[in-house]
Amino acid sequence: MVSRAEEHALTSRELWAKAQEALVQGDLLQASEKGWGAAAHMVKGVAQRKGWQHDGHRELYHAVDRLAQEMGDRQIRLLFNSASALHSNFYENWMPREMIEDSLAQVGDFLEKLEGLP
Repeated sequence: MVSRAEEHALTSRELWAKAQEALVQGDLLQASEKGWGAAAHMVKGVAQRKGWQHDGHRELYHAVDRLAQEMGDRQIRLLFNSASALHSNFYENWMPREMIEDSLAQVGDFLEKLEGLP
């Protein structure tokens, strides 16, 4: 049986793949939202394993802040902010393609840093 944390990690990987597909297809809104979803689900998976709250944006941000402190890596916060900008872009459609590409690259870095954390 798959744990809730593993479900979040799997969902993160699936959304990340869909974000890349949407970008190739030129669907910038879906690329943005899938990038955000990949980051959010990765945080949820780590938070679930650690027994931290992760049911809303506030809790996600607190979990990211806590992870940055625990890991001694302030960049974690900045990378997550790029994911958050993508989430906002899904609703507002204000980001140029190049900014979406850059933000997605930062989300990829974020996912790599969190992948496999206990």
